[in-house]
Amino acid sequence: MTPFPVTWLYVPGDRPHVVAKALAAGADVVVVDLEDAVDPDRKEYARAATAERLGEPQPVPVHVRVNAPDGPWAAADLAALAALPGVSGLRLPKVASPHQVREVAVSTPLPLYALLESALAIEHAYAIAGAHPSLRGISLGEADLRADLGVRADAGLDWPRSRVIVAARAAGLPPPPQSVHPDIRDLDALAASCARGRALGFLGRAAIHPRQLPVIERAYLPTAAEIEQAETVVKAAATTEGAQALPDGRFVDAAVVAAARRTLALARRR
Repeated sequence: MTPFPVTWLYVPGDRPHVVAKALAAGADVVVVDLEDAVDPDRKEYARAATAERLGEPQPVPVHVRVNAPDGPWAAADLAALAALPGVSGLRLPKVASPHQVREVAVSTPLPLYALLESALAIEHAYAIAGAHPSLRGISLGEADLRADLGVRADAGLDWPRSRVIVAARAAGLPPPPQSVHPDIRDLDALAASCARGRALGFLGRAAIHPRQLPVIERAYLPTAAEIEQAETVVKAAATTEGAQALPDGRFVDAAVVAAARRTLALARRR
């Protein structure tokens, strides 16, 4: 997997032909969904179809969102998927405690990613983020969180979003990707939401349709001006140790240099 994925494309596990299309859509990571996108009477079929597809290595990293750890389908999901060569990670929905992460971690060597979707999960965000070395990331499931909190305006999620970003970084995890934007036609609204998310500290975003991928990339990949500024900072740091002021008046210290290097790494991610 690229060290800086910015697009995560969700696809229903009970639609194998759509999974095949998603693998060629250009996303950094494809997420095969066995949970919310699959009706209860289709769970077994989705699991079997996904296991068959992922029985061999795939052209791009593939994660599987299994069913909730405390639900009736999770054990069978983990048993079917834990050792498949085509699975690069497991996404755990509705995680509300570090114990749930640890329970799954002992049953699979795969990297884990926890989705926080309730008020209780937000309260436990840092504990979840540091629950186990197998946990490689956390992010929000905003549809369920909205329902749990009774949030109507988007601003009502600003604090949970910041809380998850801070918890991830405090635990040494990458910045989380944003949750999905549910309107696949309004790309202008998606772009505006991505700009807001980037300003908050997210890195990348989950998508539910391939047409959303270019919008997310444009929002999260560095612009030419940002790359140029980062190159200037890194060159200055290479010639002079310690804090310094650039000719244009910008002050450069170790934190600024680290941010510049991350910008350049993100620009070179492919």
